[in-house]
Amino acid sequence: MRLSGRRIITEVHHDYEDLEFWYPYYRMIEEGAEMVTAGAVPGEVYRGKYGTSVTADIAYGDAKVRDFDALLVPGGWAPDKMRRFGELLAFVRGMDEKQAVIGEICHAGWVLISAGILPGREVTSTPGIRDDMVNAGAIWKDEPVVVDGNLVSSRRPPDIPAYARALIDRIEACCT
Repeated sequence: MRLSGRRIITEVHHDYEDLEFWYPYYRMIEEGAEMVTAGAVPGEVYRGKYGTSVTADIAYGDAKVRDFDALLVPGGWAPDKMRRFGELLAFVRGMDEKQAVIGEICHAGWVLISAGILPGREVTSTPGIRDDMVNAGAIWKDEPVVVDGNLVSSRRPPDIPAYARALIDRIEACCT
């Protein structure tokens, strides 16, 4: 298994995009990674836009950069809520400084915008937040997946197979 021994954290809040959370989550597990879910409140059940739910293992503020090899941020409407938590944004900045892999898809770019890590970076997102990404200093591309160093970005659910492959490749390369 390509990701054995890796610890990956995924951030979540209500109204996350179900497929953008669960598909990468299970793909990482299939490759041997240990997955941890962080939410605003540990133990809280967060519901996706289409009704699936996940329970937060830990709170945003309890996540320590040193404990994780990668961070995944699903899209949906959750990123607009998540970016309001300073401790989550500090964690994203810390993961970027560490050069840990950061995966973001669809509206998840809002979290990276608020963390201030996009200037000069090549990314993609749902076209609906293209202007937000560009105004934050990113170089936006309309491609299924864009890899820029430790950052792996994708547009929307139909692109998830390419996104998951790129995440696995990048995590394997960065964390060996």
